[in-house]
Amino acid sequence: MFAASRLGSLFRRSKHATLISELRSFSRVSNESSLLSGSRFSVPEHCDRCLLSRFSYFQAFKSFPKNLVNQSTRRMSTTAAILNSTTSEATSSGLRLLVTKGPHAQKAVGIWLFGCAAWVFSLVVLGGITRLTRSGLSMTDWKFTGKLPPLTQEEWVCEFEKYQQSPEYIRINKGMSIEDFKFIYWMEYAHRMWGRGLGLAFAFPFAYFIAKGYITRQLGLRLSALFALGGGQGLIGWWMVKSGLEEPKSEWVQPRVSPYRLATHLTSAFVIYSGILWTALSVVMPEPPSGSLNWVHGATKIRRLALPVSFIVGLTAVSGAFVAGNDAGHAYNTFPKMGDVWVPDDIFSMDPLIRNFFENTSLVQLNHRILAMTTLSAVGALWLASKRINLHPAVQSLIGSTLGMAALQVTLGLSTLLMYVPTSLASAHQAGALTMLSLMILLVHTVRKPSPALLKSLASVPKPTTAKVL
Repeated sequence: MFAASRLGSLFRRSKHATLISELRSFSRVSNESSLLSGSRFSVPEHCDRCLLSRFSYFQAFKSFPKNLVNQSTRRMSTTAAILNSTTSEATSSGLRLLVTKGPHAQKAVGIWLFGCAAWVFSLVVLGGITRLTRSGLSMTDWKFTGKLPPLTQEEWVCEFEKYQQSPEYIRINKGMSIEDFKFIYWMEYAHRMWGRGLGLAFAFPFAYFIAKGYITRQLGLRLSALFALGGGQGLIGWWMVKSGLEEPKSEWVQPRVSPYRLATHLTSAFVIYSGILWTALSVVMPEPPSGSLNWVHGATKIRRLALPVSFIVGLTAVSGAFVAGNDAGHAYNTFPKMGDVWVPDDIFSMDPLIRNFFENTSLVQLNHRILAMTTLSAVGALWLASKRINLHPAVQSLIGSTLGMAALQVTLGLSTLLMYVPTSLASAHQAGALTMLSLMILLVHTVRKPSPALLKSLASVPKPTTAKVL
Protein backbone atom coordinates (compact mmCIF):
# COMPACT_ATOMS: atom_id res chain seq x y z
CA MET A 1 0.00 0.00 0.00
CA PHE A 2 2.83 2.35 0.87
CA ALA A 3 4.66 1.45 -2.37
CA ALA A 4 1.57 2.18 -4.47
CA SER A 5 1.06 5.61 -2.88
CA ARG A 6 4.74 6.36 -3.37
CA LEU A 7 4.54 5.54 -7.08
CA GLY A 8 1.44 7.76 -7.47
CA SER A 9 3.22 10.66 -5.81
CA LEU A 10 6.21 10.31 -8.11
CA PHE A 11 3.94 10.13 -11.18
CA ARG A 12 2.10 13.34 -10.24
CA ARG A 13 5.40 15.08 -9.48
CA SER A 14 6.81 14.09 -12.90
CA LYS A 15 3.68 15.44 -14.64
CA HIS A 16 4.03 18.73 -12.80
CA ALA A 17 7.71 18.95 -13.68
CA THR A 18 6.96 18.35 -17.35
CA LEU A 19 4.28 21.04 -17.36
CA ILE A 20 6.60 23.52 -15.61
CA SER A 21 9.39 22.84 -18.11
CA GLU A 22 7.00 23.42 -21.05
CA LEU A 23 5.83 26.72 -19.54
CA ARG A 24 9.44 27.84 -18.99
CA SER A 25 10.26 26.95 -22.61
CA PHE A 26 7.27 29.00 -23.83
CA SER A 27 8.42 31.88 -21.60
CA ARG A 28 11.92 31.79 -23.15
CA VAL A 29 10.38 31.93 -26.64
CA SER A 30 8.24 34.90 -25.60
CA ASN A 31 11.24 36.73 -24.12
CA GLU A 32 13.27 36.12 -27.26
CA SER A 33 10.46 37.41 -29.45
CA SER A 34 10.23 40.54 -27.31
CA LEU A 35 13.79 41.41 -28.30
CA LEU A 36 12.48 42.08 -31.78
CA SER A 37 10.33 44.95 -30.54
CA GLY A 38 11.09 48.20 -32.28
CA SER A 39 12.19 46.46 -35.46
CA ARG A 40 10.20 46.37 -38.65
CA PHE A 41 9.32 42.72 -38.00
CA SER A 42 7.68 43.44 -34.68
CA VAL A 43 4.12 42.42 -34.00
CA PRO A 44 1.75 45.06 -32.64
CA GLU A 45 0.70 44.62 -29.05
CA HIS A 46 -2.97 44.32 -29.90
CA CYS A 47 -2.17 41.29 -32.08
CA ASP A 48 -0.33 39.33 -29.34
CA ARG A 49 -3.59 37.88 -28.13
CA CYS A 50 -4.39 36.60 -31.64
CA LEU A 51 -1.14 34.75 -32.38
CA LEU A 52 -2.10 31.49 -30.78
CA SER A 53 -5.58 31.56 -32.31
CA ARG A 54 -4.31 32.27 -35.81
CA PHE A 55 -1.64 29.62 -35.49
CA SER A 56 -4.26 27.06 -34.56
CA TYR A 57 -6.40 28.04 -37.59
CA PHE A 58 -3.38 27.64 -39.84
CA GLN A 59 -2.65 24.20 -38.44
CA ALA A 60 -6.29 23.18 -38.91
CA PHE A 61 -6.24 24.36 -42.54
CA LYS A 62 -3.03 22.41 -43.21
CA SER A 63 -4.67 19.29 -41.85
CA PHE A 64 -7.34 19.29 -44.63
CA PRO A 65 -6.70 16.85 -47.49
CA LYS A 66 -5.20 18.61 -50.47
CA ASN A 67 -7.64 17.09 -52.94
CA LEU A 68 -10.57 18.43 -50.92
CA VAL A 69 -9.13 21.93 -51.02
CA ASN A 70 -8.54 21.69 -54.76
CA GLN A 71 -12.09 20.53 -55.37
CA SER A 72 -13.45 23.40 -53.32
CA THR A 73 -11.53 25.97 -55.31
CA ARG A 74 -12.85 24.55 -58.55
CA ARG A 75 -16.52 24.82 -57.63
CA MET A 76 -18.48 27.17 -59.86
CA SER A 77 -20.98 28.08 -57.16
CA THR A 78 -22.25 27.19 -53.72
CA THR A 79 -25.24 25.36 -55.12
CA ALA A 80 -23.91 21.92 -54.31
CA ALA A 81 -23.49 22.81 -50.66
CA ILE A 82 -27.04 24.04 -50.50
CA LEU A 83 -28.46 21.04 -52.34
CA ASN A 84 -26.72 18.58 -50.05
CA SER A 85 -28.29 20.23 -47.05
CA THR A 86 -31.79 19.56 -45.86
CA THR A 87 -34.81 21.28 -47.27
CA SER A 88 -35.20 23.51 -44.25
CA GLU A 89 -31.59 24.65 -44.50
CA ALA A 90 -32.00 25.41 -48.21
CA THR A 91 -35.15 27.39 -47.53
CA SER A 92 -33.48 29.39 -44.78
CA SER A 93 -30.61 30.20 -47.14
CA GLY A 94 -33.01 31.79 -49.63
CA LEU A 95 -32.98 28.97 -52.25
CA ARG A 96 -36.40 27.54 -53.13
CA LEU A 97 -36.02 23.96 -54.30
CA LEU A 98 -38.66 22.46 -56.57
CA VAL A 99 -38.00 18.92 -55.32
CA THR A 100 -37.75 17.74 -51.73
CA LYS A 101 -36.33 14.56 -50.17
CA GLY A 102 -32.74 15.19 -51.19
CA PRO A 103 -30.49 14.70 -54.24
CA HIS A 104 -31.85 11.23 -55.05
CA ALA A 105 -35.37 12.60 -55.54
CA GLN A 106 -34.00 15.55 -57.47
CA LYS A 107 -32.16 13.21 -59.86
CA ALA A 108 -35.20 10.97 -60.37
CA VAL A 109 -37.56 13.86 -61.15
CA GLY A 110 -34.95 15.47 -63.42
CA ILE A 111 -34.45 12.30 -65.48
CA TRP A 112 -38.22 11.89 -65.82
CA LEU A 113 -38.73 15.47 -67.03
CA PHE A 114 -35.83 15.34 -69.49
CA GLY A 115 -37.27 12.09 -70.82
CA CYS A 116 -40.66 13.73 -71.31
CA ALA A 117 -39.01 16.66 -73.11
CA ALA A 118 -37.23 14.25 -75.44
CA TRP A 119 -40.55 12.49 -76.04
CA VAL A 120 -42.20 15.78 -77.04
CA PHE A 121 -39.24 16.48 -79.34
CA SER A 122 -39.70 13.16 -81.11
CA LEU A 123 -43.46 13.72 -81.29
CA VAL A 124 -42.96 17.06 -83.07
CA VAL A 125 -40.56 15.47 -85.57
CA LEU A 126 -42.98 12.58 -86.16
CA GLY A 127 -45.80 15.05 -86.70
CA GLY A 128 -43.70 16.85 -89.30
CA ILE A 129 -43.04 13.61 -91.16
CA THR A 130 -46.75 12.80 -91.01
CA ARG A 131 -47.57 16.13 -92.62
CA LEU A 132 -44.82 15.87 -95.25
CA THR A 133 -46.02 12.42 -96.35
CA ARG A 134 -49.61 13.74 -96.49
CA SER A 135 -50.71 11.17 -93.95
CA GLY A 136 -52.52 13.48 -91.54
CA LEU A 137 -55.94 13.22 -93.21
CA SER A 138 -55.98 9.42 -93.55
CA MET A 139 -57.98 8.92 -90.33
CA THR A 140 -61.36 10.58 -90.70
CA ASP A 141 -62.53 10.17 -87.09
CA TRP A 142 -61.09 10.72 -83.63
CA LYS A 143 -61.59 9.42 -80.11
CA PHE A 144 -59.91 10.89 -77.07
CA THR A 145 -58.96 7.48 -75.67
CA GLY A 146 -57.90 6.14 -79.07
CA LYS A 147 -58.82 2.83 -80.66
CA LEU A 148 -57.23 -0.34 -81.97
CA PRO A 149 -55.96 -0.24 -85.56
CA PRO A 150 -57.64 -2.33 -88.26
CA LEU A 151 -56.68 -5.96 -87.72
CA THR A 152 -58.59 -7.72 -90.47
CA GLN A 153 -59.00 -7.13 -94.19
CA GLU A 154 -62.62 -6.17 -93.67
CA GLU A 155 -61.65 -3.49 -91.14
CA TRP A 156 -59.05 -2.10 -93.53
CA VAL A 157 -61.60 -1.92 -96.31
CA CYS A 158 -64.00 -0.08 -93.99
CA GLU A 159 -61.36 2.53 -93.07
CA PHE A 160 -60.36 2.92 -96.71
CA GLU A 161 -63.97 3.54 -97.75
CA LYS A 162 -64.19 6.33 -95.17
CA TYR A 163 -61.06 7.91 -96.60
CA GLN A 164 -62.41 7.65 -100.16
CA GLN A 165 -65.19 10.04 -99.15
CA SER A 166 -62.67 12.75 -98.13
CA PRO A 167 -61.74 15.68 -100.40
CA GLU A 168 -58.05 14.69 -100.30
CA TYR A 169 -58.73 11.32 -101.91
CA ILE A 170 -61.10 12.75 -104.49
CA ARG A 171 -58.80 15.60 -105.61
CA ILE A 172 -55.29 14.28 -104.97
CA ASN A 173 -55.12 10.54 -104.25
CA LYS A 174 -57.88 9.18 -106.48
CA GLY A 175 -57.01 5.66 -107.54
CA MET A 176 -54.77 5.01 -104.49
CA SER A 177 -54.41 1.34 -103.64
CA ILE A 178 -55.30 -0.04 -100.24
CA GLU A 179 -51.63 -0.88 -99.63
CA ASP A 180 -50.63 2.76 -100.13
CA PHE A 181 -53.48 3.77 -97.85
CA LYS A 182 -52.15 1.49 -95.12
CA PHE A 183 -48.84 3.40 -95.12
CA ILE A 184 -50.39 6.83 -94.57
CA TYR A 185 -52.86 5.38 -92.07
CA TRP A 186 -50.08 3.84 -89.98
CA MET A 187 -48.18 7.14 -90.01
CA GLU A 188 -51.13 9.07 -88.61
CA TYR A 189 -52.02 6.28 -86.19
CA ALA A 190 -48.45 6.18 -84.86
CA HIS A 191 -48.45 9.95 -84.36
CA ARG A 192 -51.69 9.86 -82.39
CA MET A 193 -50.74 6.88 -80.23
CA TRP A 194 -47.27 8.27 -79.57
CA GLY A 195 -48.95 11.38 -78.19
CA ARG A 196 -51.22 9.30 -75.97
CA GLY A 197 -48.20 7.34 -74.79
CA LEU A 198 -46.59 10.60 -73.73
CA GLY A 199 -49.66 11.34 -71.61
CA LEU A 200 -49.26 8.05 -69.76
CA ALA A 201 -45.50 8.51 -69.38
CA PHE A 202 -46.19 11.89 -67.81
CA ALA A 203 -49.20 11.05 -65.64
CA PHE A 204 -48.08 7.88 -63.84
CA PRO A 205 -44.62 9.07 -62.67
CA PHE A 206 -46.20 12.41 -61.75
CA ALA A 207 -48.68 10.65 -59.46
CA TYR A 208 -45.91 8.48 -58.00
CA PHE A 209 -43.65 11.44 -57.19
CA ILE A 210 -46.56 13.27 -55.56
CA ALA A 211 -47.32 10.21 -53.42
CA LYS A 212 -43.66 10.00 -52.38
CA GLY A 213 -43.67 13.66 -51.40
CA TYR A 214 -40.90 14.61 -53.84
CA ILE A 215 -42.71 17.45 -55.57
CA THR A 216 -43.38 20.83 -53.99
CA ARG A 217 -46.62 22.71 -54.47
CA GLN A 218 -45.01 25.17 -56.89
CA LEU A 219 -43.69 22.37 -59.10
CA GLY A 220 -46.95 20.46 -58.83
CA LEU A 221 -48.98 23.40 -60.11
CA ARG A 222 -46.57 23.97 -62.98
CA LEU A 223 -46.60 20.34 -64.05
CA SER A 224 -50.39 20.18 -63.75
CA ALA A 225 -50.68 23.11 -66.15
CA LEU A 226 -48.34 21.40 -68.61
CA PHE A 227 -50.34 18.18 -68.36
CA ALA A 228 -53.55 20.10 -69.09
CA LEU A 229 -51.89 21.67 -72.14
CA GLY A 230 -50.86 18.23 -73.30
CA GLY A 231 -54.43 16.99 -73.04
CA GLY A 232 -55.67 20.02 -74.93
CA GLN A 233 -53.05 19.37 -77.61
CA GLY A 234 -54.95 16.27 -78.68
CA LEU A 235 -58.12 18.31 -79.13
CA ILE A 236 -56.23 20.96 -81.08
CA GLY A 237 -54.79 18.24 -83.32
CA TRP A 238 -58.23 16.92 -84.21
CA TRP A 239 -59.52 20.48 -84.67
CA MET A 240 -56.70 20.94 -87.18
CA VAL A 241 -57.33 17.65 -89.01
CA LYS A 242 -61.06 18.36 -89.22
CA SER A 243 -60.35 21.53 -91.24
CA GLY A 244 -58.62 19.39 -93.88
CA LEU A 245 -61.63 17.08 -94.19
CA GLU A 246 -63.87 19.95 -95.27
CA GLU A 247 -64.54 20.71 -98.91
CA PRO A 248 -62.29 23.55 -100.21
CA LYS A 249 -63.98 26.76 -101.28
CA SER A 250 -62.53 26.58 -104.78
CA GLU A 251 -62.11 23.61 -107.08
CA TRP A 252 -58.56 24.80 -107.84
CA VAL A 253 -57.48 24.63 -104.20
CA GLN A 254 -55.95 21.43 -102.83
CA PRO A 255 -57.47 20.08 -99.62
CA ARG A 256 -55.22 20.86 -96.66
CA VAL A 257 -55.53 21.81 -93.05
CA SER A 258 -56.00 25.41 -92.02
CA PRO A 259 -52.65 27.21 -91.66
CA TYR A 260 -54.00 28.94 -88.56
CA ARG A 261 -54.89 25.66 -86.89
CA LEU A 262 -51.61 24.04 -87.93
CA ALA A 263 -49.69 26.98 -86.49
CA THR A 264 -51.73 26.72 -83.29
CA HIS A 265 -51.01 23.00 -83.03
CA LEU A 266 -47.27 23.43 -83.62
CA THR A 267 -46.95 26.48 -81.38
CA SER A 268 -48.73 24.64 -78.59
CA ALA A 269 -46.25 21.79 -78.95
CA PHE A 270 -43.38 24.29 -78.74
CA VAL A 271 -44.87 25.80 -75.59
CA ILE A 272 -45.25 22.39 -73.93
CA TYR A 273 -41.72 21.39 -74.89
CA SER A 274 -40.26 24.68 -73.65
CA GLY A 275 -42.14 24.43 -70.36
CA ILE A 276 -40.99 20.87 -69.67
CA LEU A 277 -37.39 21.64 -70.63
CA TRP A 278 -37.24 24.79 -68.50
CA THR A 279 -38.74 22.94 -65.53
CA ALA A 280 -36.28 20.06 -65.91
CA LEU A 281 -33.37 22.49 -65.96
CA SER A 282 -34.73 24.25 -62.88
CA VAL A 283 -34.95 20.94 -61.02
CA VAL A 284 -31.40 19.77 -61.73
CA MET A 285 -29.79 23.23 -61.73
CA PRO A 286 -31.51 25.43 -59.11
CA GLU A 287 -28.70 27.97 -59.39
CA PRO A 288 -26.94 29.26 -62.51
CA PRO A 289 -23.20 28.61 -62.85
CA SER A 290 -21.42 31.52 -61.19
CA GLY A 291 -17.92 31.47 -59.80
CA SER A 292 -17.50 35.18 -59.18
CA LEU A 293 -19.42 38.43 -59.11
CA ASN A 294 -17.76 39.47 -62.36
CA TRP A 295 -19.27 36.45 -64.10
CA VAL A 296 -22.66 37.25 -62.57
CA HIS A 297 -22.47 40.82 -63.91
CA GLY A 298 -21.46 39.48 -67.32
CA ALA A 299 -24.40 37.06 -67.30
CA THR A 300 -26.73 39.99 -66.57
CA LYS A 301 -25.50 41.81 -69.67
CA ILE A 302 -25.91 38.70 -71.82
CA ARG A 303 -29.41 38.11 -70.45
CA ARG A 304 -30.52 41.53 -71.71
CA LEU A 305 -29.36 40.54 -75.19
CA ALA A 306 -30.47 36.90 -75.12
CA LEU A 307 -34.12 37.61 -74.31
CA PRO A 308 -34.89 39.55 -77.53
CA VAL A 309 -32.88 37.01 -79.54
CA SER A 310 -35.00 34.24 -78.03
CA PHE A 311 -38.13 36.09 -79.11
CA ILE A 312 -36.83 36.30 -82.69
CA VAL A 313 -36.03 32.57 -82.67
CA GLY A 314 -39.53 31.73 -81.46
CA LEU A 315 -41.14 34.06 -84.00
CA THR A 316 -39.16 32.45 -86.81
CA ALA A 317 -40.31 28.99 -85.71
CA VAL A 318 -43.96 30.11 -85.70
CA SER A 319 -43.56 31.64 -89.16
CA GLY A 320 -42.26 28.26 -90.31
CA ALA A 321 -45.58 26.75 -89.22
CA PHE A 322 -47.39 29.10 -91.62
CA VAL A 323 -44.93 28.13 -94.37
CA ALA A 324 -45.90 24.50 -93.78
CA GLY A 325 -49.61 25.28 -93.54
CA ASN A 326 -49.62 27.11 -96.89
CA ASP A 327 -47.19 24.71 -98.61
CA ALA A 328 -45.12 27.83 -99.25
CA GLY A 329 -41.93 25.81 -99.49
CA HIS A 330 -43.01 24.52 -102.89
CA ALA A 331 -43.04 28.04 -104.34
CA TYR A 332 -40.04 30.19 -105.30
CA ASN A 333 -37.44 27.44 -105.03
CA THR A 334 -34.59 29.89 -105.65
CA PHE A 335 -32.29 31.93 -103.44
CA PRO A 336 -31.52 34.73 -102.73
CA LYS A 337 -34.11 36.00 -105.20
CA MET A 338 -37.69 34.74 -105.28
CA GLY A 339 -37.87 33.68 -108.89
CA ASP A 340 -36.51 36.56 -110.94
CA VAL A 341 -37.31 39.29 -108.41
CA TRP A 342 -36.34 40.15 -104.88
CA VAL A 343 -39.90 40.83 -103.77
CA PRO A 344 -42.90 39.30 -105.60
CA ASP A 345 -45.60 41.66 -106.84
CA ASP A 346 -48.51 39.81 -105.26
CA ILE A 347 -47.47 39.97 -101.61
CA PHE A 348 -50.42 42.21 -100.73
CA SER A 349 -53.02 40.85 -103.14
CA MET A 350 -55.51 39.67 -100.49
CA ASP A 351 -58.14 41.63 -98.61
CA PRO A 352 -58.12 42.50 -95.84
CA LEU A 353 -54.42 43.30 -95.71
CA ILE A 354 -53.71 41.27 -92.59
CA ARG A 355 -54.60 38.00 -94.38
CA ASN A 356 -51.52 38.28 -96.57
CA PHE A 357 -49.19 37.70 -93.62
CA PHE A 358 -50.78 34.31 -92.87
CA GLU A 359 -52.37 33.06 -96.12
CA ASN A 360 -50.46 34.63 -99.01
CA THR A 361 -47.84 32.11 -100.14
CA SER A 362 -45.45 34.76 -101.45
CA LEU A 363 -45.51 36.95 -98.35
CA VAL A 364 -45.42 34.00 -95.95
CA GLN A 365 -42.24 32.69 -97.55
CA LEU A 366 -40.70 36.17 -97.78
CA ASN A 367 -41.38 36.74 -94.08
CA HIS A 368 -39.76 33.42 -93.17
CA ARG A 369 -36.68 34.26 -95.25
CA ILE A 370 -36.31 37.64 -93.58
CA LEU A 371 -36.82 36.22 -90.09
CA ALA A 372 -34.31 33.42 -90.73
CA MET A 373 -31.61 35.88 -91.80
CA THR A 374 -32.52 38.13 -88.88
CA THR A 375 -32.13 35.21 -86.47
CA LEU A 376 -28.70 34.32 -87.85
CA SER A 377 -27.59 37.96 -87.65
CA ALA A 378 -28.94 38.38 -84.12
CA VAL A 379 -27.20 35.26 -82.83
CA GLY A 380 -24.00 36.36 -84.56
CA ALA A 381 -24.23 39.77 -82.89
CA LEU A 382 -24.81 38.07 -79.54
CA TRP A 383 -21.68 35.98 -80.06
CA LEU A 384 -19.59 39.05 -80.93
CA ALA A 385 -20.91 40.91 -77.88
CA SER A 386 -20.06 37.96 -75.63
CA LYS A 387 -16.42 38.16 -76.68
CA ARG A 388 -16.16 41.54 -74.98
CA ILE A 389 -17.81 40.46 -71.74
CA ASN A 390 -16.27 38.54 -68.86
CA LEU A 391 -18.41 35.38 -68.83
CA HIS A 392 -18.36 31.95 -67.30
CA PRO A 393 -16.70 29.52 -69.77
CA ALA A 394 -19.86 27.41 -69.93
CA VAL A 395 -21.91 30.42 -71.02
CA GLN A 396 -19.34 31.39 -73.63
CA SER A 397 -19.30 27.86 -75.04
CA LEU A 398 -23.10 27.74 -75.13
CA ILE A 399 -23.30 30.95 -77.14
CA GLY A 400 -20.81 29.54 -79.64
CA SER A 401 -22.87 26.37 -79.99
CA THR A 402 -26.00 28.44 -80.57
CA LEU A 403 -24.29 30.35 -83.37
CA GLY A 404 -23.20 27.09 -84.99
CA MET A 405 -26.73 25.71 -84.77
CA ALA A 406 -28.18 28.89 -86.28
CA ALA A 407 -25.84 28.58 -89.26
CA LEU A 408 -26.72 24.89 -89.67
CA GLN A 409 -30.45 25.67 -89.48
CA VAL A 410 -30.19 28.29 -92.22
CA THR A 411 -28.26 25.79 -94.34
CA LEU A 412 -30.94 23.14 -93.82
CA GLY A 413 -33.66 25.63 -94.73
CA LEU A 414 -31.97 26.69 -97.94
CA SER A 415 -31.27 23.09 -98.91
CA THR A 416 -34.90 22.17 -98.29
CA LEU A 417 -36.08 25.06 -100.45
CA LEU A 418 -33.66 24.53 -103.33
CA MET A 419 -34.32 20.76 -103.48
CA TYR A 420 -38.12 21.16 -103.56
CA VAL A 421 -38.83 20.07 -99.97
CA PRO A 422 -37.70 16.45 -99.69
CA THR A 423 -39.10 14.73 -96.61
CA SER A 424 -35.69 14.00 -95.09
CA LEU A 425 -34.39 17.56 -95.29
CA ALA A 426 -37.71 19.14 -94.34
CA SER A 427 -38.04 16.99 -91.20
CA ALA A 428 -34.40 17.73 -90.31
CA HIS A 429 -35.16 21.44 -90.73
CA GLN A 430 -38.09 21.16 -88.32
CA ALA A 431 -35.94 19.26 -85.83
CA GLY A 432 -33.31 21.97 -86.22
CA ALA A 433 -35.86 24.63 -85.30
CA LEU A 434 -36.63 22.80 -82.07
CA THR A 435 -32.93 22.31 -81.36
CA MET A 436 -32.33 26.00 -81.88
CA LEU A 437 -35.15 26.78 -79.48
CA SER A 438 -33.66 24.34 -76.95
CA LEU A 439 -30.28 26.08 -77.03
CA MET A 440 -31.87 29.47 -76.48
CA ILE A 441 -33.88 28.13 -73.54
CA LEU A 442 -30.70 26.66 -72.06
CA LEU A 443 -28.85 29.94 -72.56
CA VAL A 444 -31.54 32.08 -70.94
CA HIS A 445 -31.80 29.61 -68.07
CA THR A 446 -28.03 29.61 -67.57
CA VAL A 447 -27.72 33.40 -67.38
CA ARG A 448 -30.76 33.94 -65.14
CA LYS A 449 -30.39 35.90 -61.91
CA PRO A 450 -28.89 33.93 -58.99
CA SER A 451 -30.65 33.68 -55.65
CA PRO A 452 -29.86 36.21 -52.89
CA ALA A 453 -28.10 33.44 -50.95
CA LEU A 454 -25.67 32.78 -53.79
CA LEU A 455 -25.03 36.49 -54.37
CA LYS A 456 -24.32 36.94 -50.69
CA SER A 457 -21.90 34.03 -50.66
CA LEU A 458 -20.05 35.37 -53.71
CA ALA A 459 -19.85 38.84 -52.18
CA SER A 460 -18.31 37.41 -49.00
CA VAL A 461 -15.46 35.73 -50.91
CA PRO A 462 -12.35 37.90 -50.38
CA LYS A 463 -10.54 39.11 -53.46
CA PRO A 464 -7.00 37.76 -53.84
CA THR A 465 -4.34 40.24 -52.79
CA THR A 466 -0.70 40.41 -53.76
CA ALA A 467 1.82 40.12 -50.90
CA LYS A 468 4.07 43.12 -50.44
CA VAL A 469 7.82 42.54 -50.19
CA LEU A 470 9.28 44.50 -47.27
